[in-house]
Amino acid sequence: MSTAVVMDHPGDVNLQSCGAGDSLASLEDINTECMANESSEEEACAREEQINTKAQQSVHTESGATPRPDSLSLPRQGTELWTTCRDGEVKLRMGDSGPEAEAPVTVNQMFTTVVKLYGKYTALGWKEGEQWKTMNYSEYYKACRTAAKSFLKLGLERYHGVGILGFNSAEWFIADIGAILAGGFAVGIYTTNSPEACQYVAENCQANILVVENNKQLQKILQVQDKLPHLKAIIQYKDELKEKKPNLYTWAEFMELSRDEPDTQLDDIISSQKPNQCCTLIYTSGTTGQPKGVMLSHDNLTWTAFATSRDVGLTNADQSQEIVVSYLPLSHIAAQMIDIWITMKAGGASYFAQPDALKGSLVNTLREVRPTAFMGVPRVWEKMQETMKSVGAKSSTVRRKVASWAKDVGLQTNLNKIEPNGNMTRNPLNYRLAKRLVFRKVRKALGLDRCRKCYTGAAPITKDTLEFFLSLDIPLLELYGMSESSGPHTITLPDAFRLTSCGKVIPGCKTKIFSPDADGNGEICFWGRHVFMGYLNMPDKTEESVDAEGWLHSGDLGKHDQNDFLFITGRIKELIITAGGENIPPVPIEDAVKEAVPLISNAMLIGDKRKFLSMLITIKCKLNGETGYPEDELTPEAVELCRKLGSNSTRVSEIAGGRDRVVYAAIQEGINRVNEKSNSNAQRIQKWTVLEKDFSIPGGELGPTMKLKRPVVMKMLKEQIENFYKEVATPTTPDDPLPSK
Repeated sequence: MSTAVVMDHPGDVNLQSCGAGDSLASLEDINTECMANESSEEEACAREEQINTKAQQSVHTESGATPRPDSLSLPRQGTELWTTCRDGEVKLRMGDSGPEAEAPVTVNQMFTTVVKLYGKYTALGWKEGEQWKTMNYSEYYKACRTAAKSFLKLGLERYHGVGILGFNSAEWFIADIGAILAGGFAVGIYTTNSPEACQYVAENCQANILVVENNKQLQKILQVQDKLPHLKAIIQYKDELKEKKPNLYTWAEFMELSRDEPDTQLDDIISSQKPNQCCTLIYTSGTTGQPKGVMLSHDNLTWTAFATSRDVGLTNADQSQEIVVSYLPLSHIAAQMIDIWITMKAGGASYFAQPDALKGSLVNTLREVRPTAFMGVPRVWEKMQETMKSVGAKSSTVRRKVASWAKDVGLQTNLNKIEPNGNMTRNPLNYRLAKRLVFRKVRKALGLDRCRKCYTGAAPITKDTLEFFLSLDIPLLELYGMSESSGPHTITLPDAFRLTSCGKVIPGCKTKIFSPDADGNGEICFWGRHVFMGYLNMPDKTEESVDAEGWLHSGDLGKHDQNDFLFITGRIKELIITAGGENIPPVPIEDAVKEAVPLISNAMLIGDKRKFLSMLITIKCKLNGETGYPEDELTPEAVELCRKLGSNSTRVSEIAGGRDRVVYAAIQEGINRVNEKSNSNAQRIQKWTVLEKDFSIPGGELGPTMKLKRPVVMKMLKEQIENFYKEVATPTTPDDPLPSK
């Protein structure tokens, strides 16, 4: 989400010390190897000051571009644009006019303003049995204050964490905001985390309190409880306690704790809070080492909510209330920003899906709630696409022909609209007819009949999926950003849309392409009030992300077109550099293979420091409804595709290892087509194999937003990868050699 700009250096002021803060407890019991590179919080803050002094001496080019060697320079001493100390304050990236000049406010100030404007409007909705229950904004704010007072009663200390481990719910939101109001840090923990991963996060943020959903999540904490010296209480917000233990509370007991507590202490804490102080920690997924605690300030949250809601044109509740469905992991910034903060800013309502949303129940919630805006990670849209294709294949000949005609009309009409000189106003007669006969019915079936904005983000999405929904008159608007930018940085808008682009930068933010090549490709860098404060206790890691002028380096490669639409072209850390020295971004090649062979679920390109490229391939299969693990049985769509190829396979095990020669030949043909379009021989896939099971979140190969964890897969499948490079010849099928082209 960005535009190339030139901007002045921020003014220098004296850098304040980080403050006394509590010392970081030793993590030796957690991870000795990790702790070899960690130190106490006081040492981290002292090191931070040394780094800033050193950064003051950094040399810049005349153009103002920042040199980016292996280790970046940090902001010059005095800019105060970053800190890694829990009680630190930062200089906000304010502007003189426009959105960046908006007055900074705390979370409490934004919330109380919303309550004054929309107090009687529905804020939260959840299902109990077959009935939907709701809470308005006045009740919501009161509940958050009650939770805050209860946290204080349980001993929550200033700048200490409240970890929240569970599926989206009203209690999750209330615990999150309650922790912030009480002066602590709201800390989401991924529900898929192991006990050891939960322990690392809880200890890193010095959590005084942990809020868990049910007994399953509680057991993770109980396994590591004796290694959490800062922990004072645990609260379970769903189901009855199976066993009563000291300092373990039900949600009802927790909320009752502060019934007779005065408001004085809480009010004093709230009045002392500043917009430039940390209130939330977002932990990265840790694909390349231990997770980093991304420190987000009050201003990061409130300003981003303001700027984004204005940019996408959300309507305020007194005009027409916006409605969203909350189901993506709230430990991820995308879900928090959309479900909690942006929706709150507009006085919208968040309705909670069922815990098995991603296993099939989401569409039922969408039909009941009928959201006005909906965010789906690419895999959600891909699943919808697969289901619709499967249903369509079973329709009558007449229905299939009508649907095919309508999709052709929809795609062409929408492509014409998004062309730079296309007609954005008038729609042809056949489009209006297609909308009446097909598009409206599809939207209603998906629960998106009231949805004016459908978004995708958090991971790359294929052109095939974008075109599929565009053909159904459902443009998927791409968001691009990162935890370190409080979520969105660029956004595609209905009237500013380019296929495969992630849109334009949010007004008030800035983008520059660092060190672009001849084609304009370079590292995407962010500037704005959405840029994070720093990584908690990690000045060295912060140094790698924020340069001497305060620009956040994303690690993503991208370029702008002539109209300032941003296109992501790769990721620096994912970039494959072959033994011959050729730089190859893997995602475009992986997407091309998946598009050429629809049977493929995931494809991972291998070849870093190797003589040629190879690929790991998985086949579309069903997921276990309870565990989320991939099963051996193919999806209905995959079975149908096999039939069209002339294969009778119904299971992955019947295909993997070269067992199904027909399917293997079809995959090779698809790869051949991709290879024919490659820019060089080095970019051609020479070897590949079909794995016995698909990648998944519980399996560890995918992150919470379905992003591929490449280092994890490389380690897990090291032996199979090494086998690629033992022989030169590659079979098309078990017997036949790879064609020369």
